[in-house]
Amino acid sequence: MQNEQIQITLTSTKKPKPDPSKLGFGHVFTDHMFMMDYHEGQGWHDARIVPYQSISLEPAAMIFHYGQSVFEGLKAYLTKEEEVLLFRPDRNFKRLNQSNDRLCIPEIDEQFALEALKKLISIDRDWIPAAEGTSLYIRPFIISTEPYLGVAPSKSYQFMIILSPVGSYYKEGINPVKIAVERQYVRAVAGGTGNAKTGGNYASSLKAQEIAEKIGYSQVLWLDGKENKYIEEVGSMNIFFKINGEVVTPDLNGSILEGVTRNSIIQLLKHWNIPVIERRISIEEIQQACHDGLLEEAFGTGTAAVISPIGEFLWQNEKLPVQDGKIGKLTRELYDTLTGIQNGTKPDPFDWCVKL
Repeated sequence: MQNEQIQITLTSTKKPKPDPSKLGFGHVFTDHMFMMDYHEGQGWHDARIVPYQSISLEPAAMIFHYGQSVFEGLKAYLTKEEEVLLFRPDRNFKRLNQSNDRLCIPEIDEQFALEALKKLISIDRDWIPAAEGTSLYIRPFIISTEPYLGVAPSKSYQFMIILSPVGSYYKEGINPVKIAVERQYVRAVAGGTGNAKTGGNYASSLKAQEIAEKIGYSQVLWLDGKENKYIEEVGSMNIFFKINGEVVTPDLNGSILEGVTRNSIIQLLKHWNIPVIERRISIEEIQQACHDGLLEEAFGTGTAAVISPIGEFLWQNEKLPVQDGKIGKLTRELYDTLTGIQNGTKPDPFDWCVKL
């Protein structure tokens, strides 16, 4: 695949651009997409950039029956100087291959994938929104395509990358969200697929998410699948707490996704000499910290939302407020610094950003 040439077919009919002030998340897609195929014995082949289009699969394609799929999420930003920045794309393609390994999907050439992404973005560059708080969301994904109803790894796959101009992931934007702690359902267990970015993890979370939304909560906080006691992650984010001056986050235990934004926040906190500890955290500890007035801040981290402050938890019918429902000082500093690095308005001491 290293010597693979990317064939380019440009669209003859460009779509109208959305109003950047009215961008939601994940509803609008750019003019082009990247595609590549895999067949056993041939490897990855036929790399191409084509007009954004529907795909055709047989009803027996294995993705429909056994869910063998992986995906990633990252973003491109337009600076004030109109340069395009990608934020830590190497980490995303590395994690994609980690997910591939868990789902028995052939690995991709990470460097080739990054070069293909750069070429795709350069073609659809004018889709990158420039308004504050906006970006170009990037969704690489791989699906199994072999028409076969036996339970086994597929012998053929498609790797695709699509692009979407986006605004805030949550309607609250940078205002604190309310999170319901899930008591009945579980998301993942160690040894399962919780540390892989695969569609089934998200499908299994939808029921709890639906229930939470009906009672006015934006997301679900998952507890561990064994004891239903220890905090894992929010539906679309890793989670951090500031308790009595110390920042803590659940350690990577085999059922928690290793977030790129999570890793970035830990590095940033250490760079600022702020104590940050990765360890096991029980929901009872958070409840007690709230009762004692020691729960100072809480926030989620993820590519889609970047940093989302949390203003309230619901646990066993008790509302646990955080910062009186307002964004905390450290959360705001982290958000401003990380988004500043991403959009080129603040220094990047870690060399995280890749210029196109």
